[in-house]
Amino acid sequence: MRELIELRGVTKEYRDGPAVHNLDLSFPEGQTTALIGPSGCGKSTILRLILGLVAPTSGQVLFDGEPVMPDTEIEVRRAAGYVIQEGGLFPHLTAGENVRLMARHLGRPVAETDKRVQELLELTHLSGDTMRRYPGELSGGQRQRVGLIRALMLQPKALLLDEPLGALDPMVRAGLQTDLKDIFRKLGQTVVLVTHDMGEAAYLGDQIVLMREGQIVQQGALEDFQRRPADPFVTEFLSAQRGLVAL
Repeated sequence: MRELIELRGVTKEYRDGPAVHNLDLSFPEGQTTALIGPSGCGKSTILRLILGLVAPTSGQVLFDGEPVMPDTEIEVRRAAGYVIQEGGLFPHLTAGENVRLMARHLGRPVAETDKRVQELLELTHLSGDTMRRYPGELSGGQRQRVGLIRALMLQPKALLLDEPLGALDPMVRAGLQTDLKDIFRKLGQTVVLVTHDMGEAAYLGDQIVLMREGQIVQQGALEDFQRRPADPFVTEFLSAQRGLVAL
């Protein structure tokens, strides 16, 4: 299976120590990889490294076979949709202005952009009326769906999601998880999902990568973690995930 994104021997050092250390990790094309682990383990740093928002101290990040470098990072960001908590929307722009922002900046034809917005409204189960409202007038779930539309507008090769459902109440979160699973299946895209929730990782991910202190502890399916833990930390982490009782 072709790897769309690769981290080869990547270390990212900050003043208080490494966020990731000598990391080898690949993301297969067309699959969803869930990155999970305690706060500060390096999950979000991996997304920022992929996007070129931070540069590795050592090692190499590849996107679609090409190194992520200062002269390629803009193209990488256009080829990778990025979703954060609450959608990361500009509050002074309507939802429609938010999702059309990059397409307008790149000079995409209005008719083409409008058609794409309509396709994504149907995909995310949002009404056209949502596009006329400001982020402050939308619910948390609606803002997250608008953020997803914005990330998908340019038909990216990869979709990176950083705790996209973390701020939502359980009922809204469950509904969005169901919709995201369906969206991932329909699009067949490479998805990298950062989450604290092992149940969410197991539900949405084709593979799960558990991290601690900037390194991989174990990767595989939930069954691997439950039946063949690679480290006592795996069992400890699973025990703290009360939602797994239902799995």
